[in-house]
Amino acid sequence: AYFLVEMEIPSAYVQFLRSMMPRKPRNEIYNALGLAKQGKTLFYRDFLHHLQHSSDKFRIAAGIKGMVMLVFDLPSYPYVFKVIKDYFPHQKETTREQVMGKYQLVKQHDRVGRMADTLDYGDVAFPRDRFSEELIAELQQFAPSQLEISDRDGDGRTEVILKHVYIERRMIPLNIYLQDATPAQLEHAVIEYGNAIKDLVAANIFPGDMLWKNFGVTRHGKVVFYDYDEIEYLTDCNFRKVPEPRNEEDELSGEVWYAVGKHDVFPETFAPFLLGNPLVREVFLQYHSNLLDPTFWQTQKERIAAGYVHDVFPYEKGKRFTPGPK
Repeated sequence: AYFLVEMEIPSAYVQFLRSMMPRKPRNEIYNALGLAKQGKTLFYRDFLHHLQHSSDKFRIAAGIKGMVMLVFDLPSYPYVFKVIKDYFPHQKETTREQVMGKYQLVKQHDRVGRMADTLDYGDVAFPRDRFSEELIAELQQFAPSQLEISDRDGDGRTEVILKHVYIERRMIPLNIYLQDATPAQLEHAVIEYGNAIKDLVAANIFPGDMLWKNFGVTRHGKVVFYDYDEIEYLTDCNFRKVPEPRNEEDELSGEVWYAVGKHDVFPETFAPFLLGNPLVREVFLQYHSNLLDPTFWQTQKERIAAGYVHDVFPYEKGKRFTPGPK
């Protein structure tokens, strides 16, 4: 989360922090200190500089396409660009305004090192010749209200103008990472996935859609959540056990035979969607089987409601500062 630091000379603070984190862009440090406007300005300057010194084209991002967001990237640039689609499949009962509200919730919430930060911009202009034809067709099909292609400045250069776009650090989608992972990498990623969910739970966040594709792996091997359109406060959810079937027809039915409220969640139903891979299943059940138990979720909800604050440490023990000699 942002710190909102009171500083006489912000640039001096940023320079000091960069001496310890030389690979951290200045814009991210300004954002972390609470100076979001300066951070967004610096980011955009760096982005324009990168466009001037590169020649590759924007493309549809790798991974499973989302139902709410259209995501694209530039191969040479370590960020992704996300545009809210104009319409969603029937199973997504949401609106553009609600999706934007979820992203704003994350912006103001303690992200506990497990939710990607986003920069949002309006009326962003990109050079038209840097867009692949496939990406233009995708934008025209799924987000036409957010797209304008014109020579806005009258200088003979055609631009792609997006009315609203979110920008996030690019990560490897967890589902793709697991496909090519070694046994050791797979074990680490699955453990990290469960830890990420438990850190979010500690911060009173229920991810909603917990599929592997909604999590990413950073260059440091950390698993981070980045799909916010279904998140809810944990304390607003009702975690239930699936009722026993009343008869054989219930047991064999392809439809749900019991009443389900808007905020009802059935953790034991996560397994069929998450644990199809036997190797993943073995590791998950060894370290995080409690995520399939409604009692775990309900207990955490009750602790938060009672005012308990759970400490979350963003770094592994070996990477934390340790107390010096007294």
